[in-house]
Amino acid sequence: DREGEKRLNGWEALGSRDPRSRGTAMEHISQEVMRRVESIGPIPATVPSPLATAGHPTSDLNDILARLLMLSKRCPFDDVRERCVWLLQNVQDFGVRIPRPLGNGPSRFIPEKEILQVSKVDPRTQSIFEDAFAALGRLDNISLVMGFHPQYLESFLRTQHYLLQMDGPLSLHYRHYIGIMAAARHQCSYLVNLHVNDFLQVGGDSKWLNGLDGAPQKLQALGELNKILAHRPWLLTKAHIEHLLKAEEHSWSLAELIHAVVLLTHYHSLASFTFGCGITPEIHSDGGHTFRPPSLSQYCVCDIANGNGHGHLEERRGNHQVSEVSGEVEVLMERMKQLQECRDEEEASQEEMATRFEREKTESMLVATAEDEECVPSRDVSRHFEDPSYGYKDFSRRGEHVPTFRVQDYSWEDHGYSLVNRLYPDVGQLLDEKFQMAYNLTYNTMAMHKDVDTTMLRRAIWNYIHCMFGIRYDDYDYGEINQLLDRSFKVYIKTMVCSPEKTTKRMYESFWRQFQHSEKVHVNLLLMEARMQAELLYALRAITRYMT
Repeated sequence: DREGEKRLNGWEALGSRDPRSRGTAMEHISQEVMRRVESIGPIPATVPSPLATAGHPTSDLNDILARLLMLSKRCPFDDVRERCVWLLQNVQDFGVRIPRPLGNGPSRFIPEKEILQVSKVDPRTQSIFEDAFAALGRLDNISLVMGFHPQYLESFLRTQHYLLQMDGPLSLHYRHYIGIMAAARHQCSYLVNLHVNDFLQVGGDSKWLNGLDGAPQKLQALGELNKILAHRPWLLTKAHIEHLLKAEEHSWSLAELIHAVVLLTHYHSLASFTFGCGITPEIHSDGGHTFRPPSLSQYCVCDIANGNGHGHLEERRGNHQVSEVSGEVEVLMERMKQLQECRDEEEASQEEMATRFEREKTESMLVATAEDEECVPSRDVSRHFEDPSYGYKDFSRRGEHVPTFRVQDYSWEDHGYSLVNRLYPDVGQLLDEKFQMAYNLTYNTMAMHKDVDTTMLRRAIWNYIHCMFGIRYDDYDYGEINQLLDRSFKVYIKTMVCSPEKTTKRMYESFWRQFQHSEKVHVNLLLMEARMQAELLYALRAITRYMT
């Protein structure tokens, strides 16, 4: 049935800026869907779920219906959303079961009503959403949550688009495969699933998806770099780089390696963001929708979504917490003021500053990540890398020494940026804008307070993360970190940056309880970018050492 396949490939045209092209594409898709529906006739009520009907003619239709459901909620073009709703309704009128979304919105941590609705955004955000949709044929949950900060989102999407789709040293299917390898290190099935689909769409060989050993030697060789960068980047040496560049017939070129390193660090840190914000599966992917009718037990799904039923206990607990934390923001603001005054009065000696850094670094090793329970990666995701037990936590338990990396000796601004830009033009520039955007982003507010200079707080967060990676800024007083970041916040930061797969809703809720969700998302952007820059610094330093 090549003809039907071809017509359904009109999905891309739904991202067109031209309403006529979208209308034509939608018309083709509607005809094709109705043709399939009519050829099946009403489905017997006993068919349990789409999985059980994999060989059934409806399984293909189910995928299409799930995609229509996603478009009806997430497409930034009104005409497409309305048409998809209408089409699903028609299919249902034929007696065919249609899917409905599972879960409530793009994040498990942030109530859906607080996240931007695709249908109600300002013109600037609308235009960013349309660009994203045109580029990848989707507006994913990550983008919706980042939509709290449109300036940042624009920079993020521009960089990601360049890395994945524009001219560059690596072929398209290699890029997506490296994304899968990187996300799998943290068992991030959300990102793995997105890139498995992208990988297949750009013509990747499905055999590679059975495991890393099914992929070419050249990609397998990247496994060690992936592992070290994700968990202990300070162990990276020029020998690792040499091994990749000097392999006989499977060697990497310098330009390819830079592209791969940027992709690995991008997806390690994006996995942190995904877990840190509780991003849920996309509507059209596994776990994002169901074909089962809503259950008729005493709780209806909409009750749970609206907080009826079990919610009251949570609310009572929540109110109790608020009274405990009512002064949290004011205390933090007062501390910032005092630190500023001390700064103006006296400066600590270089020795004292170095001691404070070492103390903070050692302490950060002792901050336990979430409950430290052992979590075994699911077979589904762990097959994309080797040695799943290798992580950040086992090194901190053994009290392994993390050497100090002095920023004066190798910094992003003076060294890393130019190396990346030389070997993979424009990427250094894009990354630099994205780092700056996350670091300098401010609305001069803190919770309910306006006109607040938050520079000191943002710097403490950024430098704390770099400190966990052993990176030291000579001109920073690490004593400030303990003043500004409390214990629950440090646990959240450490978990999200080092073992993001263990981040829980409780941890997200337990830090900065009076702050807005948009401010917590901003913190996540800071954590993600600081982590990415830390990994990049170690990788680029090793490459520079190899080159000199």
